[in-house]
Amino acid sequence: MADFFSLSELFSGFAAVADPMVILFIFIGVFVGIIFGSIPGLTATMAIVMFLPMTYVMSPIQGVSTLIALYIGGISGGLIAAILLNIPGTPSSIATCFDGCPMAKKGEAGKALGTGVVFSFFGTIIGIIVLALAAPLIAAVAIRFGPYEYSTLSLCALSLVISLTGKDLIKGLISGLLGIMFATVGLAPVDSAKRFTLGMSELTSGIALLTLLIGLFAVTEVIKAAEEVRNPLKAQVKYKNVSIRGFGFSLKEGLAQKWNLLRSSLIGIVIGILPGIGGAISGMLSYTAAKNQSKHPEKFGTGIMDGIVASESANNAGIGGAMIPMLTLGIPGDAATAMLLGGLMVHQIAPGPLIFEKNGVEVYGIYGAMFVAAIAMLFFELFGIKIFIRVLKLQKYWLMPIIMMLCIVGAIGNANRVFDVWNVLFFGIVGFAMIKSGLPHVPLILGFILGPIFELNFRQAVQHYLIDPMDVLSHPIAIGFFVFTIFVVFYSLKRQKKESMLISEE
Repeated sequence: MADFFSLSELFSGFAAVADPMVILFIFIGVFVGIIFGSIPGLTATMAIVMFLPMTYVMSPIQGVSTLIALYIGGISGGLIAAILLNIPGTPSSIATCFDGCPMAKKGEAGKALGTGVVFSFFGTIIGIIVLALAAPLIAAVAIRFGPYEYSTLSLCALSLVISLTGKDLIKGLISGLLGIMFATVGLAPVDSAKRFTLGMSELTSGIALLTLLIGLFAVTEVIKAAEEVRNPLKAQVKYKNVSIRGFGFSLKEGLAQKWNLLRSSLIGIVIGILPGIGGAISGMLSYTAAKNQSKHPEKFGTGIMDGIVASESANNAGIGGAMIPMLTLGIPGDAATAMLLGGLMVHQIAPGPLIFEKNGVEVYGIYGAMFVAAIAMLFFELFGIKIFIRVLKLQKYWLMPIIMMLCIVGAIGNANRVFDVWNVLFFGIVGFAMIKSGLPHVPLILGFILGPIFELNFRQAVQHYLIDPMDVLSHPIAIGFFVFTIFVVFYSLKRQKKESMLISEE
């Protein structure tokens, strides 16, 4: 543990975040993130994708802090549309609609918003604390990982993504395999053989993660908006004079939610750690847990604080949970952390077990940036609610030309190649086709990221096995990952079969 903690690096990291320019970028990032999160269809993931190219000219601390601020603001911003419009601004806010909108309809919109904002803040803080305590411990274990452990861990992560993303196992599998296929383009690891380059020198270096992400998320949304142009979404805010007095609720009401907050935050952290499951699942699970543990479960869905506390504390605590595998193992917990992973690499920060030794100052800077971003989120959402209500009145497709321009700038800025613009457009079409066919995006992204990690380590593991077949028995962690993977696959198949039988009976 001592090898992963340096008091001087801790002070250096927090001092770097205390720089006025860094704080300014964090506040701007949170503000923009809240706007993206509050407008249905514009998510935290898209905010990070759009602004990632703008961080190229920043220092590592400035760039990463800005991306973190966009992430935290975007996740929390979804509660505004969920409560006022009954439309989840982000998938993480789906469960917030259940009690948030009924509270608003009862004339308690201010109380509902105050509850969501305050407990989003507390959930974020709990997630940061767990991240700061757990990440060094996980890194201390992960530093002992070799080819066997990394290959089985990657396989395990892929199995979790495929089995827990969406209701259709086959579609999740297809999406994951597509991601792995795209990852094989370029030079193969170990022997550097050319694969699927189609005779094009530009594809020799493979497909850039940033171009794939911009295409799948941003360009796909532009295409969807173009499709909807004949019938645009005209969501109007019904509550024009919404205001929050204080925090919107009394101290007694807030203290009564302490166990709900703690339970929901822990659920959010655990779900956040598991790759590819996402805030929507954690919000639903924590909402269900709160309802099951409540003395008055019949009131859930009628407009009570408990449901909002459960949903918002869970999805914001999941931020810290999702950051744990990203920083210590290089495996993103969700789509947004996949973007952050790309941002860290752009700024020469290599996630993995050695991140505390090689980039300790930046890691502690990330912790500090998350804390400042949480405070900024609390400030903006409590005092800037009228601004965000006006933003909600904008029709989404007005923003699409600006987004498309930023996509092109970001694609060219990645490697100064026009070829990457065509890559972005290609993956935009792929993403739109996936939406039409019901294929989830997250398995593709995780397959694209985890595929090369699995291939490289699997080939190295095979070489070790050929030299000494019995050596595999001296890697209990790898064996544990493999056994868990088999369990997940069989459980998923069994669940899929059971659901199919229930559907056929209906």
